[in-house]
Amino acid sequence: MVDIAPLYSPHAHERRQAAGQLSKAARDAGFFYLTGHRVSQARIDALVARAKAYFALPMEEKMRHYIGDSTNHSGYVPEGEERFSDNVVDRKEAYDVGFDYLASEGRRPLLGPNRWPDMPGFKEDVSAYYDEVLELSKLMFRGFALALGLEEDRLVRQVTQPPSQLRLIHYPFDDVPAKEGGQGIGSHTDYECFTILMPTAPGLEVLNGAGEWIAVPVLPGAFVINIGDMLEVLSNGTFVATRHRVRKVQEERYSFPLFCACDYDTLIEPIVPAPDDKASPYGALACGDHIYAQTQQTFTYLKQRIARGEMKLPEGARLADSFGRKAQVAA
Repeated sequence: MVDIAPLYSPHAHERRQAAGQLSKAARDAGFFYLTGHRVSQARIDALVARAKAYFALPMEEKMRHYIGDSTNHSGYVPEGEERFSDNVVDRKEAYDVGFDYLASEGRRPLLGPNRWPDMPGFKEDVSAYYDEVLELSKLMFRGFALALGLEEDRLVRQVTQPPSQLRLIHYPFDDVPAKEGGQGIGSHTDYECFTILMPTAPGLEVLNGAGEWIAVPVLPGAFVINIGDMLEVLSNGTFVATRHRVRKVQEERYSFPLFCACDYDTLIEPIVPAPDDKASPYGALACGDHIYAQTQQTFTYLKQRIARGEMKLPEGARLADSFGRKAQVAA
């Protein structure tokens, strides 16, 4: 558990103290609880209420906002659209939004105007939550920079119009046995630098360093944080992207991850020496291209466009499952 409150302090030594906690959690576990943030419970409650109301709509209404019809990968994600394994369908539906980039120039595959349903209050409450947690992410970028012994603004300078995505996820509950009823979401690492997650019910599991899946209980008022692919690269493996999954839920569950990234065109490469002065195994990644390549390999509508020759993976794209503890455990 990391209390982030000292990162708001005007005193550098207090901010370094919080950064020390971030460093230990990111090095030892890669998954941790975050307390002391300034995101209000009212803001969280409003987001949950909007999600519940939206996912209760008839399917034909939700499909009016289908993500495959968007220009920047935003909108409704029906069950089965996103697959981490071709053999297993995740038991979840989602609504994805990103940085609402409205300018006509500088757009990228994941950076453009969001699709918003015409549900009263949805855009306002979801946008307000996005903006508030995006500011929290910038504070954490400063904390992680300190944790790596860098200048405090070394990372946040590259977070101005990031393709940071917020997902509203609904895991429906039914009494079908787990072996027949599938999983919530398959095992994976997150593509971005780190994730700020607010869940409403249990179900999340994390792969620890011993190769064991352990449960992540819900702690009211606390965010769950995990390290993603790009912070693993930036830290030269000091921080490790942590694999996680959601098993078949035992009650209806809503989950709200904000995937925190640097700006689309940021070149992601090691910025500190490798632990124990070992040779670095990491090359450079283009931030937005990495996120987009991973997305292209997991969303059905994008895979179909690739198969039809309408698009291709970015040059140098990494395959899915390229990071995290899975490779360490296998070794």
